[in-house]
Amino acid sequence: MKSFTPALAFASIISLVNAHGFVTSPAAREPGTAMGAACGQQVLSNQESDKYGNIQGELQVAATQTDYNAAECDIWLCKGYKFADNQANIQSYTAGEEVAFTVDIRAPHTGVANVSVVQTSSNTVIGSPLISWDVYASVATGVTANETSFSVTIPDDLGSQCATAGDCVLQWYWYAESIDQTYESCIDFTLGGSGSSAVASTSSTSSTSSISSTSSSTVVAATTTPTAAVVETPTTAAVQPTTSSTTVAAVVKTPTTAAVQSTTPSITVAAQPTTSTTTVAAQPTTFATTVRQSTTSAAAQVPTTSADASATTSAVSIPTGSAADVLSWIESLLGNLVGN
Repeated sequence: MKSFTPALAFASIISLVNAHGFVTSPAAREPGTAMGAACGQQVLSNQESDKYGNIQGELQVAATQTDYNAAECDIWLCKGYKFADNQANIQSYTAGEEVAFTVDIRAPHTGVANVSVVQTSSNTVIGSPLISWDVYASVATGVTANETSFSVTIPDDLGSQCATAGDCVLQWYWYAESIDQTYESCIDFTLGGSGSSAVASTSSTSSTSSISSTSSSTVVAATTTPTAAVVETPTTAAVQPTTSSTTVAAVVKTPTTAAVQSTTPSITVAAQPTTSTTTVAAQPTTFATTVRQSTTSAAAQVPTTSADASATTSAVSIPTGSAADVLSWIESLLGNLVGN
């Protein structure tokens, strides 16, 4: 271990000297225990002491460590910083949303840079970079304002690729070509929107119309005052309902003759011979399905006329014999009348 300590200290010094850049907003991945398990404890210690360091500096430390697992560390993805150590730093974005970045660059070195959506399972860029610089942090001009403060727009064609946390990151990448140093910061995010415009689903509402059948349930209003029909004897009034459910009454008196008149056009009165007088009271109905006559509305009133036998009839015997007998009888009758 004594022979190892100077090498580790030397690597740490190099890392501190070369510390240059890191994204401070949005919250980027930080080193943690999952990184230490994959990349080795000395690499973890190196990055915990200076997260502004570059990947080449990490590799110098890892080269002498037995607990460094290159495949598990995947150091060229987010400098080996692991999603498992950063589950409290997951951002939620929607397609078309603008995301503001702040980058802290402590020393300029001319290079190129970009911000891209990266698929973590394959460490590949999805689509094109969201923003890029052909010349970045130039030693000739110094660091410019738009290199440390800028915005990117979340693409609207990612589909479901970034719906699950850990599947995608927004990766800031700076390669300082003049000194061959690479810097990365990664922002974990999930995509919650479907595009720049949400399509509202229009629900079709069906309405039902209730249609009343005029043949069975039409309400026909009768007149307020019953219409009387007078029919001469020998007649009778028979009320025959039409398809509408209206109860109609007719008043029939003897002896008269008349056609039944009603405000309801669906009444037929047929004259039938009768010897009685029938009174039918008109009563309106509501939604009746049958036509019936009320037991109280049709009271048969049959006036009776009796001949008063106030006079008596006497039987007179007329002779049917000879002419002389008849003449004698007439004389006797006249005599009686004169005598009375």
